[in-house]
Parts: sequence; structure tokens; C-alpha cells
Amino acid sequence: MPGAWTWTAACRGTRWWGCGVGAAAVQQLHPYDQSKSPSIPSPSLAPLQSLAPRPLSNRQRDVLQLAVRHYVDTMEPVGSQTLVRRFGLPTSPATVRSAMGALEQKGLLTQPHASAGRIPSQQGYRLYVDQLLPAPGAAALQLDRELTGLSLQWAALDDLLLHLSRRLADLTGLLSLITRPERSQTHLHALRLVPSGERLLIFLVAGSAAATSLNLRLPAQASDELPALERWAGNQLQLGQGGQIDWNALPPQLNRSGRLVRQALQSHQEAGLAAGGGAVATGLAGLLGQPEFSQTATLRPLVELVEDAPQQVLQQGGIWIGAEHPHAALRDCSVVQADYRTGDGGRGQVALIGPMRMAYATAHAAVRSVAGVLERLLA
Repeated sequence: MPGAWTWTAACRGTRWWGCGVGAAAVQQLHPYDQSKSPSIPSPSLAPLQSLAPRPLSNRQRDVLQLAVRHYVDTMEPVGSQTLVRRFGLPTSPATVRSAMGALEQKGLLTQPHASAGRIPSQQGYRLYVDQLLPAPGAAALQLDRELTGLSLQWAALDDLLLHLSRRLADLTGLLSLITRPERSQTHLHALRLVPSGERLLIFLVAGSAAATSLNLRLPAQASDELPALERWAGNQLQLGQGGQIDWNALPPQLNRSGRLVRQALQSHQEAGLAAGGGAVATGLAGLLGQPEFSQTATLRPLVELVEDAPQQVLQQGGIWIGAEHPHAALRDCSVVQADYRTGDGGRGQVALIGPMRMAYATAHAAVRSVAGVLERLLA
């Protein structure tokens, strides 16, 4: 119809209820979630516990989306007049107020004080993430372009993870967590034995970026065996044994040095399994700037969980909101995550942790970009 306008950037194709509206409303959207690119269909992001949302009218869906956007931007409860004025809605405050009342009855908006406006509830955020999430904004698209040109130039895996974790935290202002890839077994690609005085350096390569070294005391009588032992171990790794060395086939003349290297490798593998994959976390300063974490009592359990048991933060599912997460330290938080896999069978996760009031479209696109680049570089 002439003069009608489709709410593409804010409502992903949902038409406002029959009236035209100025394009200036688009400019007032959250800067992270603005995008002129076509909408990208979102995958199912709800954890397994998520309940099916109650059906909403188009008007209620639009009001809920704008209420979420306003609260993410300002952390202020919003009323009908504010929504109409800020987004230039082509309807009266009374009509918007009626829609907000219906959303409150459905449990999607809540009123913190009797005289205040309304804010999204946990269930409201869930429906927003599942059904109303806009396309990634300019900042997330820029990160994706930046990571596309990234090459593997780090000497150790942790350097790469730290770089990516910092980029995530800088972009979003949230706590970034990237777990190291875990493998059921160590699959060696190469082994080098380098004597250095009374010490033996063992260099282990288990993937394109997974290199470690061991430093052992070297008995004098074992040093002459090292070149032959290295050749034998290299042949073992090339026999297609899944990156394993069959120490039962060790030649007797290499027994002295072979026993030393075998014990070192076994101790290294056992220590790795006991410690787990571990994680790299950055962005605590960003969380300290969030009003939701201004109290030490609120932030401390989260920090302790990330430091002591990062694997408990990461659960099955893409986005966990508030009490959906089984750990009590995260009941007031949201966790946005994505998996990545390495070429040698390892698996890790990328996550952002912050308040429920976050720019979910940016966070979701960012963790998927980082997971994608890790899969590319560690293939």
C-alpha cells in the first residue's frame, strides 16, 4: 500500500501495523545490531530446557523487540510514550500501552516498580533470541572480515586463543572465555629429541598449532642413542597408528633412552588429562563496568567459577539466559557460546558471559566468527 514501510532492520521483515514511518527510526537502534545487509536466518538457539513461547500478535512482537532494544541501550524501564517517541511509531501511546500490558500478562515484560515502565523478563529475552533476533550489526561483520584474513603466526596455541579472546571482549564489553581443545587421546604428528648438556629437550607436535616441549635430565649413557631413537619414533608415527608409538616394538639397543622418553610422554599425557583442557578468559574489566555487576557479591561467584571450573560455564546449547543455566553463579547472567573442532579430533568452545541485558545478535555472531576461524586455523 502507498506509504507503508516494512520494519526490516528492527523487526526482520515484520510489517508495522499498517502505517508509514520515517526512516530516522532505524538510526536509533542499538549500534551493535544495525545492519543494511539482508537478514540472515538464525539457527535454533534455545537450550534443551526452553519452553515453547506463547503466540504473539505482530504488534506485540514489534513492541517486545523495541522494548528489549531500548533496555539494552539504556538500562531504563520503558513506557509507551518513550517507545512511540524514540522509534517514531505510527500509532498512539495508548495502543502501545495495550500491547505492553498484554506482554506483561504473558510474562514477557515485567514492571520493577508500580510507577515505572517495563523491562524484559527472562522469558522475554528468550523469545527475543529465538524469534526476533536481528541480523548481525556492523561491528560483528567487521570482526568477521578481520578474522577471515587471519593467518596462523603464533608459536603456541595459547597465544592464538588469548588474541581472539581479547578481540571478543573488546568488541562486546563482556567476559570472553575460550576453552582449549580437548582430545580423548594425544595424536602425535612429530617428535624431536634435542640434547642440551645434561638435559634432554623433547619437542612434541600434536597439530598445526599444538606444540609442547618437555625438559628432562639426560643420563650420559643414553645420549648416544638419541638419533636412532628419534628415527625409530618418527617411523612409528608414520605407520598410521593414530599418532601413537608402539613401545613394545622398541629395539633392545634403544632401551635405555627409550624408557626415559616413554616415561616422560606418559607423565605428560596423564597430567594433561588430569588438568583438562583449561581455558583462556579475558574481559573482567568490561564486566566491572556493567551496572548489574557493580556489587562484589554478584561478580565474585562468577569470577571464581570461570577461574576454577570453566567447563561448568559451558553447557549444551547455544544461548543460556538467567536461571536456564544450571549453575547458581550464572542465574543473573547470559552465556552465548559456539563449538569448534580441530583437525585432529579436538573440541573446544567459545563463549561470552555477561548480564541478561546484552546485544545478543552481536554476541552470537561474534562467537560464531571466532569458532569458525579456530576451525580453519587448527584444521
